[in-house]
Amino acid sequence: MKRSQKNDGSVFLITVFVIALLAVLTMGMLQINTEEIQLMLNQIYAAEALATAEAGLNDAFAQIRADDEWATGFDDKAFNSGSYDVNVTGTLPNCTITSTGTSSQGFVGRVEADVTVDTSGSSDHTIRIDNLRINE
Repeated sequence: MKRSQKNDGSVFLITVFVIALLAVLTMGMLQINTEEIQLMLNQIYAAEALATAEAGLNDAFAQIRADDEWATGFDDKAFNSGSYDVNVTGTLPNCTITSTGTSSQGFVGRVEADVTVDTSGSSDHTIRIDNLRINE
């Protein structure tokens, strides 16, 4: 006795549907992971730009400590595969120092400090930061 089997392809269709569903889920997870990695890289590059701007501010402080009449600033000074610009407005002992750092990827960070420089006493001048603004 022979049994007759009815092959209408329903198992094949269910298998194709399950594989397609798994492929869509996998692509969605990959897309989410790619976006998370890009967000993380953007955060790293922005932090790098801000650190470069802070380095410019510290460089300006070092110049002021060495010479209490320094107010020339820096233009496109290389640092950490990026660069920074420093501008000094006002005159010592009270001035505003603005440092703008650019990372190698083009992200920009800015630090601005209102400072008071104590020019009396020793040659190593004390610098007091009265107000500090970051990325404003």
